[in-house]
Amino acid sequence: MTDEWRSINLANWESRVPLHTAPDGYDLASFDDPEYLSPVVRYDLPRLGRLDGRDVVHLQCHIGTDTVSLARLGARSVTGLDFSPSALEAGRALAVRANADVRFVESDFYDAVGALGSQCCDVVYTGIGAICWLPDVRRWATIVAELLRPGGRLFMREGHPVLWAMSDPRPDGLLVMEYPYFETEGTVFVEEDSYAGTGTLASPETVCFNHGLGEIFTALTDAGLAVTALDEHREVPWNPLGHAMIPSPTLDGEYVLASGRDRMPLSYTVQAVKG
Repeated sequence: MTDEWRSINLANWESRVPLHTAPDGYDLASFDDPEYLSPVVRYDLPRLGRLDGRDVVHLQCHIGTDTVSLARLGARSVTGLDFSPSALEAGRALAVRANADVRFVESDFYDAVGALGSQCCDVVYTGIGAICWLPDVRRWATIVAELLRPGGRLFMREGHPVLWAMSDPRPDGLLVMEYPYFETEGTVFVEEDSYAGTGTLASPETVCFNHGLGEIFTALTDAGLAVTALDEHREVPWNPLGHAMIPSPTLDGEYVLASGRDRMPLSYTVQAVKG
């Protein structure tokens, strides 16, 4: 299945774009306000900070809501990279609508250095729900390091590997680990709907890959990056566990466990610098 992961996942993400760009999908109209930032980037902002004068690459950017938001933080240039042509078309339309100077490049992640160039940026930003689609975290870290200039910075908030290992929503509300925590050849899922918008996906099958925190940390270190911060969070910007979760009472767009919120981490932020 590992050999087929890319074509399966590309078909799935192509089929998500019409749902995510529909009126009940991503909130695209809010970008008409020049001060608006996506909920994901708003959450990241206290740790991310301003990007004034920096060249930024947003990997696996999807339809560009976070990419456009990064451009509103003062970056000198922002480039979004994704393998879905439909998503990039939507991203370009959003950038025009938001009057944002953003470049979008179609490329498989593992071809990013060839598409963008070595040492092309000061900041690599990877949004939530990204590396779970990639089978090799060591290769991922090597490519991040190749994209960064000396002194450059990786910023990534991601779903926690404990969360990715959890069972699908259960009627008894129990939190049960069912899927691999460590990197494997991939797990196949079939889900008819997406996390945003309504409707049935034309290509519901996916192949997902979990990566343990130790595997991620070691991959970054071996690639020549020094990890400067690792924060684990009790919230995540979608509901992966059904009735076991509720909207956060304090954080817009985030979800938390309905009870016992200290039982498990739901997401994490890692930052690293190229030495």
